[in-house]
This record gives sequence, C-alpha cells and structure tokens, in this order.
Amino acid sequence: MLSPKQTAELKKQIISQIDANFPADKKDFAKQQIESMNENEFEEFLKQNHLIKESQDSQEQQCIFCSIIKGKIESYQIDENRDAVAILEINPISKAHVLIIPKEHLNSEQMPEAVLTLAKKISQKIKKQFEPKEIILYSSTLFEHSIINVLPIYKEENQNSERKKLKPEELEKIQEQLKETPKHQEPLEIAKPQRLENIRLPRRIP
Repeated sequence: MLSPKQTAELKKQIISQIDANFPADKKDFAKQQIESMNENEFEEFLKQNHLIKESQDSQEQQCIFCSIIKGKIESYQIDENRDAVAILEINPISKAHVLIIPKEHLNSEQMPEAVLTLAKKISQKIKKQFEPKEIILYSSTLFEHSIINVLPIYKEENQNSERKKLKPEELEKIQEQLKETPKHQEPLEIAKPQRLENIRLPRRIP
C-alpha cells in the first residue's frame, strides 16, 4: 500500500498534469475525482492504468519506465543504444508513435545526447516506412523519469490528440517494419524535443 506521503505526492503530480493538459471544461471534474480517492482507491487506480506495477512487496512503488527497461513489463522494442531503448506506444496518437526511454531514471535536464540520437534514428525509420508529412519530438515525464515521444504527423495529430489502443498483431507488424534496416536517404532535419511535461492522464477514472 502507498504511504500517505506517497499518495499525496502522486496526486499532486497527476493533478499538475491535468492542469497542464486537460481541456478547461474537464479539469475540475478530473481533479475532483483524483482528490476524492482514498489511499486504497488511488493505488488501485494507478495499477489499473499501469502507472505503477503491482508487487509482492506492497511498499515497493515502481516507475513504469524503469520496469520496462528491466523487462518486468512487456513492450514492443524497436531499437536501443547504450543509453536508451525505443519501444512502440501501445496507446498511440498516430501510427508508429514511439517512446524513447533513457535506461537511467533521469529528468529532462539530465538526458544524455545518445537519447536524442536514438530518437532521430527512429524518426528516419518512420519516415521511410510510413511517409508522414512531419515528425515531432516532445518530452514527457512520469515519476520523475523523462522520455522522448517520436510522433508522426499524418493529418492533424498533436500531443493531445485522441489515443487508441492497438491489438498485439497490429503492434507486432509495426515493430517488424521499424526493425528493418532503412536504405540510404537524405538526413531528416528534426528539431530537438520541446520541453513539455505532458503525460496524459488515463481516461479511465474509477
């Protein structure tokens, strides 16, 4: 079970993300739902939405990104280098939405250059395979672990666009396509990631 201090801190983090990212007409309701949960309800909410990993040690709170790095949570890995891994977002905004996760638990100020290098490499693969009109990079943070989102833009997508959950076979197909070695092509100019702290609160609120 989460301690009162952990509960208060996590609620504060999620509410700050609601303030930053939710539409104005939905902020108050979402914050009220979070604030009204007791410790048990809030922990169950986090588990249901995969924001913490259940553990035999009830006092152990897991960072979801660290759990992915350690192989405790299944993922669809595309590539990796010495400092980061690239995996498919299972609830993507657009096709081939990829997350670049530093192997160390770091915030955006500490992110190694190799993390951005991997993001650019994956961007090249996405451009070759799926031909989006644009690819944007933006950072997000959960439990003080920052990542880079590689987001292909095909129509009018943006960081706050509707997400959809893909079936395993759909993810596996995209995974295989992005694992293929791209042929030589002109370098794609991609700006450094915006400094955004914009995780999306899961829509499923008890």
